Amino acid sequence: MQINAAGCHYRTLNQQIKDAVKRGEKSIELLNVNGQRYIGDGISGETKIIINGVPGNDLGAFMSGPTIIVNTFAQDGVANTMNDGKIVIKGHAGDVLGYGMRGGKLFVKGDVGYRVGIHMKEYEDKIPVIITGGRAGDFFGEYMAGGILILLNLNNEKPERAVGSYLATGMHGGVIYIRGDIDKYQLGEGVGIVELKEADNIVLNKLISEFCKDLNIDTKSVFNKPFKKLIPVSKRPYEKLYAY
Repeated sequence: MQINAAGCHYRTLNQQIKDAVKRGEKSIELLNVNGQRYIGDGISGETKIIINGVPGNDLGAFMSGPTIIVNTFAQDGVANTMNDGKIVIKGHAGDVLGYGMRGGKLFVKGDVGYRVGIHMKEYEDKIPVIITGGRAGDFFGEYMAGGILILLNLNNEKPERAVGSYLATGMHGGVIYIRGDIDKYQLGEGVGIVELKEADNIVLNKLISEFCKDLNIDTKSVFNKPFKKLIPVSKRPYEKLYAY
């Protein structure tokens, strides 16, 4: 089914989406979306939502199961505390993506802003994943407690760094993979760079293949540069500051 979001208040639009999901609709296409917030928040099941236009903040927050495809760009707070499902963004996205994300996958074809993956966490078999095809701003993976962050830095003609400064500041769980070079000055407190193992290559191949399939990217072009692996070197990176 289709919903025309032109001139529609975000509360009205979200109620229409929730009503459609409740009726059992498996595919919902939103037309003329223009900054409406909270699309897909808190919904569950196997519904697929296709968004034409630019959704507002907190897309897919607290979502458990559905798939959201954004054919353009997205704003801040995508996948905030998301439990399960998948969000695919075919353009750029804003700041604070995946805040407290607890499961599911977020794929962004373009660049992302600051503090992506902040406070991501995992529990048992629920491992959240964020893959960014472009570059990322400062504080990537800040306070990360679990999950997988992958930064690809594709389509960057200039020899710019893939990520900004304060990388993984306060990280105490999970893993970050970055395609390309990283300088030590970019690293935040409590994180180190280690060699990849065969298990890492298996994880990267599986997740990146899925990312490339969803976003129509040549997989071979992704693996023409080596990856760096970042992990926490301490479970309590600020122990010396706050404990005696």
